Amino acid sequence: MDEVKVFTKIPVLPISYGDAVHFLKNLKGQVVPSGWRGSLPITYHFGPGETVVHLKVESNWDMVPIRDVIAKIKGSEYPDEWVIRGNHHDAWVNGAEDPISGQVALLEEARGVSELLKTGWKPKRTMIYCAWDAEEEGLMGSTEWVETHADELKQKAVAYINSDGNGRGFLYAGGSHSLEHFVNTVAEDVTDPETKIPVKERKRAYRTTHGSAESRAEARASEDLSISALGSGSDFTPFLQHLGISSLNIGFGGESGGGEYHSIYDSYDYYTRFGDPGFVYGVTLSQTAGRMMLRLADADILPFRFSNSAKTIGEYISELMKLTDDMREETKLFNENINKNYFLYASDPTKTYVVPPLKKDVPYIDFSPLQNAEVKLNAAAEEYDKLLKEMQAGDAALSAEKAKKLNEALMHSERSLTLQNGLPERPWYIHEIYAPGFYTGYGVKTLPAVREALEQRDWDEASKQIHIVAGVIENYASTINSASEIIKTEFQR
Repeated sequence: MDEVKVFTKIPVLPISYGDAVHFLKNLKGQVVPSGWRGSLPITYHFGPGETVVHLKVESNWDMVPIRDVIAKIKGSEYPDEWVIRGNHHDAWVNGAEDPISGQVALLEEARGVSELLKTGWKPKRTMIYCAWDAEEEGLMGSTEWVETHADELKQKAVAYINSDGNGRGFLYAGGSHSLEHFVNTVAEDVTDPETKIPVKERKRAYRTTHGSAESRAEARASEDLSISALGSGSDFTPFLQHLGISSLNIGFGGESGGGEYHSIYDSYDYYTRFGDPGFVYGVTLSQTAGRMMLRLADADILPFRFSNSAKTIGEYISELMKLTDDMREETKLFNENINKNYFLYASDPTKTYVVPPLKKDVPYIDFSPLQNAEVKLNAAAEEYDKLLKEMQAGDAALSAEKAKKLNEALMHSERSLTLQNGLPERPWYIHEIYAPGFYTGYGVKTLPAVREALEQRDWDEASKQIHIVAGVIENYASTINSASEIIKTEFQR
């Protein structure tokens, strides 16, 4: 008879402390560590106990339509270049923080744009505002829309800006690192409602005082604050990782409590007391995302910069090399512990202990293709950013024809970081720099094809993917070089 593996999932439901105390006080067994204890007037035990609980689970499996709401403002000069903004509107239960706090900010932002339209102003590029449905069930609303309009989006999408929940605290931003400098320029111009300083500088202060050693050093030394890489968990996923559209995920938080996530307690009352009293950070999100949308829509030259992107990709390559070296050293020590019986001697003699098998040694992996690609990318990024800076400093301007060609190259630059065959065993995910991990859910894996092969100790696959990803990075460098050539042919004849 074949072996049958059965996987069970334990239902999880947040409950109030008034309900929870009846369960907790009837648990017996060892007392939990101090860090596990709450503030109820009981002694906390691991369990089990003598009390029997009857649990009844009811689920609603109705099939209902997904309803995305899409609003479009046609561009006056570049109607076929789209700047897209989105936030989902569906929730688990009440959803005051997730997602309505972000959705309300988006609606206020769109209302502000509508007031501008009444004055006669029109955006140069088409602006699209989206309220997504069925995000909580698996990003369904945004994914269906992206897949339905995939061919058109590949040609026309400039960038996608996403938000989700929002609250009191600090700016967080993640996404395409070609937009990292752009995020910083916007964050310089938005005032934090609590401290009355730019949200960028408040973030810098937080990283300098609360960040890791590396983060503190960067916050002190770098003009631009870094943005994070995106895994999954919100509606940027189909845009960035399925189509290669430059994307950002932004919001505020860090001082807005917690514990209410995806529960009945994510209510209006909770949010107005703890999440964002006075809705001041909702206004701040509207001001931040609104500036991003307007600047992208009206920019003569799209605000993509590549030095930050090149630096970040270089850091990812260095991380892979360090990961391999660390694994080699850890494997050596692990096998030594087995050969010297250290695991056996350290085990409890009264209990059965099975010595783990030896691990295969980690070979020396040739990372030179990635290193060579990094050199080309650094050179391309440095040249483009320098040419653009010189052009803007000299108050020079490209002809309308050349500006259109340059913007087309810039808006498609992120696409050059994709492969249509996708990641190994995950063809839907085509971005070679950012992806959610195969086993991590929301958590990001950078340079995922190589990193996950290394983590699975598949050395042949890792070597194969190194060559593939190096080719993608070189293609990215070539795309940047083509943008530089457009500037050079206009001003360096």
